[in-house]
This record gives sequence, structure tokens and C-alpha cells, in this order.
Amino acid sequence: MVVQVGDEAPGFELKDNHGATVRLSDFRGEKNVVLLFYPFAFTGVCTGELCEVRDNLPKFEDRDTQVLAVSNDSIHTLRVFGEQEGLEYPLLSDFWPHGEVSRAYGVFAEDKGCAVRGTFVIDKAGVVRWTVVNALPDARDLEEYVKALDTL
Repeated sequence: MVVQVGDEAPGFELKDNHGATVRLSDFRGEKNVVLLFYPFAFTGVCTGELCEVRDNLPKFEDRDTQVLAVSNDSIHTLRVFGEQEGLEYPLLSDFWPHGEVSRAYGVFAEDKGCAVRGTFVIDKAGVVRWTVVNALPDARDLEEYVKALDTL
């Protein structure tokens, strides 16, 4: 079941594209979080979405928000992807145990072996305040979650 608005966001600890450990709890009381699950690095729709976030990072920073992007790729794949695309926010690897965090948020597609496009806006208290889940081929609208941040 997908995590719902009003639920406490499931905690996690994942490695980023540089091998550093990132915990959701690191941001509690400090920053809002936009948690973006995406299927795979280097694919067309995913690259487009993550580059759009890159090009609009000030919209998140101005709203005291940390963007965290999660895929089921290895940290090594994410390192190359982040460098190639100039992504300056954490790309988190939900590679092993495979899809554990994606499953906790209810966005892991068992038949595909990857996360679908789930977005969760989490406030500073760790509560999910907005969410949308799109199918694999359907890109998200960045302005929708920027608007959600404006309500916090």
C-alpha cells in the first residue's frame, strides 16, 4: 500500500551516489523533503525529470527543502549518472536489499523490479503532506510538488 497523506514517512538509511549515508531523520526539524522515486538512471523520462529538478533547484532551496531522488540502481551507476547530468542533489541507491525503501513507500513494481514514479512531500516533522504516484512511462509535473511545498 502506498504511503498516504498524513502518515509518518517511513524512515530509511541509504547510500548516495558518493557513498555517503543519508537518513531521512537527518532532515527532521531542519528541512522539508521532496522524496522522488524513479525507475532507472539513464532512461529518457527519468533523465528529463531529474534534469528539470536540477534546473529548478532554487525553487526547492527557497522553500527550505531537500530533494532526495531514489532508484534501485547501484551507487556506482548513480555516481556516473549524477556526474554526466550535473545533478547536485543526492541520488540514493535502494539497490540492496533490493527495493526495501521503495516497498516501504508502496512504490516498488514487483513485476518490473524497480520503483514507479512516486513523489512524497514530507514536512519538517516527518509527516507526508502531499503525494502522487505515476506509472513508469508517465512523467511528473514539477510545479505540482512545488505548489504542495507552498502549503507547508
